[in-house]
Amino acid sequence: MPSGGSAAAAGSRPGSLRRRTVITAIPTAAILGASGCTASAPRPAPRPAPAPAQTVYRFFTSHQAAVVEDATARIAPGPADDPAEVGHPGAREAGVTGYIDTMLAALDGLTGPAPKIFAGGPWSNRHTPGPDLMARFITLDAVTIIAWRKRLQGWQQQYKNGIATLDRLAGGDFSAAAPDDQDKILARQEASTFTSLLFEHTVEGLYANPEYGGNRGLVGWKDIGFPGDIQPLGYTQSEVERSGGRDPVADTGIVADVLKFLGAL
Repeated sequence: MPSGGSAAAAGSRPGSLRRRTVITAIPTAAILGASGCTASAPRPAPRPAPAPAQTVYRFFTSHQAAVVEDATARIAPGPADDPAEVGHPGAREAGVTGYIDTMLAALDGLTGPAPKIFAGGPWSNRHTPGPDLMARFITLDAVTIIAWRKRLQGWQQQYKNGIATLDRLAGGDFSAAAPDDQDKILARQEASTFTSLLFEHTVEGLYANPEYGGNRGLVGWKDIGFPGDIQPLGYTQSEVERSGGRDPVADTGIVADVLKFLGAL
């Protein structure tokens, strides 16, 4: 998992900073009628649209997931959360809540496949044919499991307490509060520790490898122009070891804003 595991590319901004897919639904016109017919058969009743699949969470209750969904969307808003973010997907579009839920429950009922903590590799199938080797997670030894269980139990408690705090500051239900009020609540001193943790996990969910459960459809990488893991078509060993000077990515607006924000913490 990127927190303490693999590195997640940092590229988000706090809620007050604007960053970010407009999904334009264009209905298809149904051209009905039969030219030259004197009578038409009754039209069959349209089939009802299937109900959207209910998301099943492993750690969060449905209410806790709704709070986290709204809170992360204030940290990294998308077009549904801020009109200024048209063309820039946010936490909702990237599936950040699912990423966090998967992480928190990584060791719960540990049976079967290896938990999603350390992705395998050495590469995915994004730039080469064959299986996605990044989706083959590494089996943890007993000591690593103990260490990660302690870390995850701490985060689980922080989320339970943090969500309860957001609800209390909102007068009962954070997800029912107006977006501006949600921003103010997340900035309150009482919520500052949880907001910092949520910011870290939101960045991971936006920009970590999608095998961890976030960065749905690679929207985070596409938004910042990051090609992702390009092995085995990547850099040679000499190119990796040879410094090319200051990383130009550090001078881009979105990264500069994040670095400025982190320096102020």
